[in-house]
Amino acid sequence: MTFVYLFLGLLTIFLAAELFTNAIEWFGKHMKVSEGAVGSVLAAVGTALPETSVAIVAVTTGGKAHTEAGIGAMLGAPMMLSTLAMFITGASVLVFSAMKIRKKTIRADYRVVGRDLRSFFLVYLLALMAALVHVRAGKIAIAALLLAIYIGYVYKTFKCPDCNKEEQSMRPLHFHRSAAKPGIMRVIIQLAAGVALMLFGARMFVDNVTIVAQALGVSALVLSLIITPIATELPEKFNSITWMRHKKDTLALGNVTGAMVFQSSVLPAIGILLTPWILDAHAIISIMIAVLATFFIWMEMMILKRISPYSLLMGGVMYLLYPIAVFVILPALKIHP
Repeated sequence: MTFVYLFLGLLTIFLAAELFTNAIEWFGKHMKVSEGAVGSVLAAVGTALPETSVAIVAVTTGGKAHTEAGIGAMLGAPMMLSTLAMFITGASVLVFSAMKIRKKTIRADYRVVGRDLRSFFLVYLLALMAALVHVRAGKIAIAALLLAIYIGYVYKTFKCPDCNKEEQSMRPLHFHRSAAKPGIMRVIIQLAAGVALMLFGARMFVDNVTIVAQALGVSALVLSLIITPIATELPEKFNSITWMRHKKDTLALGNVTGAMVFQSSVLPAIGILLTPWILDAHAIISIMIAVLATFFIWMEMMILKRISPYSLLMGGVMYLLYPIAVFVILPALKIHP
């Protein structure tokens, strides 16, 4: 029955994420914000909410296994986004190009993407630094800095005067599918329903992922780091495939890079405040893989003034490094986390 409850928890999270994401897009429409802000902040935070709810519920329900599962969820999201999500986005460009739907050239607003990637490098390395600080006051100061940096990032994203503000096509609001433009109250009600359903599903998932980890003899952190982000967040990143198909490259990439900034700043800040934030070798490797995978994309953008689908495909290779490092290299070197 544990696996049944695990599946039901994930299914509940999926349904909640669909409600929230659909509503957050309409909320952005009502707010009349730029394409970059919708992709990098509204859609990114909306699709990151499942992972956030799982992590917060895990670290606040007590117990070592729950805490490990929560930290694994926090660190797994940036690694998944910078590797598998980028791989899927790059692959979609090549597929649609082969189908003559679009060209291979990715025409994103590099001011938006560049700001996202630079912010990601800064906050995630700060999160790693916090684990190396043994004074509690120092950890709290870094958590406060992470939150301040994210607030500044959001402000700059919304206030960008030159960013693309072109109209985007919208799916009907699930709570009012017949309306061409649903009212703001319907949007807010759907947002609230999505949040409530997500918290319920997150609690069910967290309780059962720790049981599965114990049964398999695998660290809850490792299992949560690998499984949770794929299950709770990767499906929502398929939004980027739709946006790439319609040549809305800024939305497609911003959906991923904006979530990376949120997941590597706000979630680690919460983790630092609510846990001892002591990271083992498994956790540190995940951070280094995420930074390295994204660094290749950033370097291509800085040097060649472009982002090719092939550099995005490298994310798939980088993702495979994690299980190889954890299950092959570390045991061979007799390194115990």
